Amino acid sequence: MSCDVSQVFSRLFKAAGALALMAAVSGCGPSEPKTAAAPPDMRRLTDRQYHNVIGDIFGRDIEVGGRPDPLTRTDGLLAVGTRTARITPAGLEQYYLVAKSVAAQVTDKVHRDTLIECKPADVKAADDTCAQTYFQRVGRVLYRRPLRAPELKAAVQTAHEMANASQDFYNGVSLALADMLVTPQFLFVVDETETDPANPAGQRLTSYAKAARLSFFLWDTAPTEQMLDAAEKGDFHKDVSKFVDAMMDSPRLQDGARAFFADFLGLDKFETLEKDSIIYNAFSNVVAKDAQEEVLRMVTDHVITRDQDYRDIFTTRQTFLTGPLARIYRVRVERPDGAWVSHEYTPQDGRAGILTTVGFNAVASHPGRSSPTLRGKAIREQLLCQHVPDPPGDVDFTLFEDPNSPNKTARQRLNAHATAPACAGCHKITDPIGLALENFDGIGQYRQTENGEKIDTSGDLDGAAYGDPVGLGKAMHDNAATPACVVRRLWTYAAGRAPSQANSAFSNYLDKSFARDGYRVRGLIRRIATSDAFYAIANGATGTASDVPPVQTAKAQEK
Repeated sequence: MSCDVSQVFSRLFKAAGALALMAAVSGCGPSEPKTAAAPPDMRRLTDRQYHNVIGDIFGRDIEVGGRPDPLTRTDGLLAVGTRTARITPAGLEQYYLVAKSVAAQVTDKVHRDTLIECKPADVKAADDTCAQTYFQRVGRVLYRRPLRAPELKAAVQTAHEMANASQDFYNGVSLALADMLVTPQFLFVVDETETDPANPAGQRLTSYAKAARLSFFLWDTAPTEQMLDAAEKGDFHKDVSKFVDAMMDSPRLQDGARAFFADFLGLDKFETLEKDSIIYNAFSNVVAKDAQEEVLRMVTDHVITRDQDYRDIFTTRQTFLTGPLARIYRVRVERPDGAWVSHEYTPQDGRAGILTTVGFNAVASHPGRSSPTLRGKAIREQLLCQHVPDPPGDVDFTLFEDPNSPNKTARQRLNAHATAPACAGCHKITDPIGLALENFDGIGQYRQTENGEKIDTSGDLDGAAYGDPVGLGKAMHDNAATPACVVRRLWTYAAGRAPSQANSAFSNYLDKSFARDGYRVRGLIRRIATSDAFYAIANGATGTASDVPPVQTAKAQEK
């Protein structure tokens, strides 16, 4: 959004002095360039989004189990994989089992009086009036738009038939609600469109679709009822920035930021993380859970709560620890139990930034040893957005893994890769930076020697020399690819697609704006959320929820 001269003078007249002049001018910058719009799309809810939506609508005490079909990481993010995600028969069965469980809890004696606003005339028979009242309201928040007449009719009819068959009004409502929870209208966020009044030949997102796109980006959940009320009035077409500002002032922005950074940093790998319990007997499921949480707390506190320079997450000595984590780090904390406390490392601890966390180093390692290659690959691909080719299928790892090798340190053993023509190209860009983290073993515990020999952690990152892990963090801080990568990933996460060559001007605009704002992630989030590009739909494209293939209903499965 640009800042014109009249806006500057208006702001200046409300204040005085040099500081006011600087503040007024700092809000101005280059206008958003035109972008090539994408056709309407649909994205499957992530596991976390599913949990968030159920919790927001029905309450956090509703238990949600099961595991959906896994997503495929695309363009560096699972969020992009939601665009191509489909539901297999086995996945649908899982969804239906979860849906029945959720619906049964909603309608049980503990919750029904709170969650269902009307009471049936007879609990042993159907009551279409009460059922319609309930489904009209709950369907609106589930589908993120008002139910269409056939959708509402189908829900009421299912509730009617099942209530009479079982002589239980709430059982009928429960089964009809389970039906709704396995429809594509709920499981997929659909870009519904309408004719653009400003361009009758083109299309735009409906106000409801805009609200959904914004809510899932900023809060990782569906729009609230208040947002849907505003969408009904068309307010999201009038001034989306006021909604963005209100949502960014909410504590729920933390939820959206955590969802992005969990995806960006590949923290889903914790779900399958395994460590050799004989070699690393201090590692446990509790430590793994806390290690993942530490990274999220450290990053979101830095870039969201305190609104600091994004690049400083590679150099900050401030973090949060629990007792179990502190024992891995070999530091003292005020609370030795599982409570979280803030902690600041000393220079003597040899740690600073996310590259020195247990979370980063344990994931980028093998079950029984550290891995400079995996760590270097993670830095290149996740944090610098640089592609590292996969190894050839016939690579011989015996030279590196031979326990009888006279080479005692990883640096010495990796020389075998550096001299093998099939390996040298890739290892040249991963191993030198991964070796800087060899002070941390396979679970991130600090060490100075390996097999009795002092570890050499010196190296350089794209020409910037360093001598230890803290120095690597400083090199990451100063590398131009570091902020460019988070900009690219945040836009890709928000839009559901990577920036194209046709939109290079918009990418440059975001990069320069991010730098001008002091590399503040909050400012970048707002700029994306208020941009025209975020909501742009290609002309001539249309989309509705009816375009999504139907799934088998609960009523049919009951039969």
